[in-house]
Amino acid sequence: MMSGVMRVLRCGAVAFAVAGLPLAGAVAQESTNRVATKTDWSVFTEESPKECWGVSSPKETVNSKDGKPTQVRRGDILLFVTFRPGAGASGETSFTGGYPFAPDSTVKLTIDDASFELFVDGEWAWPATREDDAAILKAMKSGASAVLQARSARGTQTKDTFSLLGFTAAMEEAEKRCQ
Repeated sequence: MMSGVMRVLRCGAVAFAVAGLPLAGAVAQESTNRVATKTDWSVFTEESPKECWGVSSPKETVNSKDGKPTQVRRGDILLFVTFRPGAGASGETSFTGGYPFAPDSTVKLTIDDASFELFVDGEWAWPATREDDAAILKAMKSGASAVLQARSARGTQTKDTFSLLGFTAAMEEAEKRCQ
């Protein structure tokens, strides 16, 4: 899914959210500056401000309502890890489900036997703390797949499964490019 020249959305809102600042005024940006592909993950960079990230789209998506499969229209479904200079080896995990999440809900992230909770605002979700981010990244580096389960503002349950093949190599590449 990540082959060819793909325009990938990334949201500056994630940086504001992780820093605890309000999301108002944050603008989504597009990039075509892919610098590497590592199996199921692609690496992108931007210079102003300097950011590097790995991103992947799901291998499988299941949507259901009232326990029954349903067809829904969703925007881009992407899992990101973003690096910035001076942030050390700490990448920031974020997820966009392609729809507004239900207010006051969370996204459940499962990597093999480990589960994590991501907090939502609009169409974006991320871990609450840098420690949670570090634990998620560690699990993703040793895991085979990441499954994100969420609920839309309209009550649709979604389950998106991402391959972690190439994840570690992509993260090493993104981190190296943002030192």
